[in-house]
Amino acid sequence: MATKADFTEEEFTTLQRGLSGAGMLVSLADQDFTDSFGEAKALAKYLVSQRDHDSALMRDIAEVHSSKFGLRTSPAELEAGTTSAIHDSLALLAQKAPEDVDAYKEVVRGAAQHVADAKGGGTSDKEAAAIAKVNAALDAG
Repeated sequence: MATKADFTEEEFTTLQRGLSGAGMLVSLADQDFTDSFGEAKALAKYLVSQRDHDSALMRDIAEVHSSKFGLRTSPAELEAGTTSAIHDSLALLAQKAPEDVDAYKEVVRGAAQHVADAKGGGTSDKEAAAIAKVNAALDAG
């Protein structure tokens, strides 16, 4: 099984960026200042829950310390950066850890859905559209 040690620092950051970016993309899709804190907390809680994942690599990836997306990142930049990170991550995993491709897809999808569910009132149309973008990026890989 692959671990963080099997990837360069840049490659590993890409893997983490795809994961955290998926959650952030859903959060910013339907912006509400009061919900942003709850969604950020939901993403953090989801990442912590992944530290018990069967895959050692997914446990390592869930240790996200920074997405490299900042407060000034535009929604378009966030979408492009997340999509690119997901595509690059899937290519890296296919090359270096093919046994973890499905687990990565599952964890990324879970992050997006977990953030959407954070409000408790169901997934909004804008959040559903963001989740569809995440899923499209994952399915293209």
